[in-house]
Amino acid sequence: MKKLTPVLVVEAIEPQLEFWCGRLGFQKLAEVPHGGALGFVILQHGPVELMLQSRASVLEDNPAAAERAAHVTLFVEVEDLDSIRARLAGLPLVFDGRTTFYGSRETCVHDPAGNVIVFAQFPPADKS
Repeated sequence: MKKLTPVLVVEAIEPQLEFWCGRLGFQKLAEVPHGGALGFVILQHGPVELMLQSRASVLEDNPAAAERAAHVTLFVEVEDLDSIRARLAGLPLVFDGRTTFYGSRETCVHDPAGNVIVFAQFPPADKS
């Protein structure tokens, strides 16, 4: 295997762009129109890539997949959780700044389509 890129199936891509690009700093690398709206986009933030596809576009391209498309949970490891928390200011959070039994500090939010996005920062590795 070389790479794994999630494709989130959403009702409409346009509301997602404010969240992923506006708040979280992703860049739109490619877009494909579908009807009078966006049908597909590729977003990137550093080495992280994410694809969004509208349900209408999936229905046309692969109806069986559209029927099975559901919400997902993305676990995103970050270097600076506080900067992510600042970018999420004003959004309702599922939880904020909790520390887990496995040592990460986490904040969780729903994207505009209802997907669960968990941002996690792990402490620096002990070099002793």
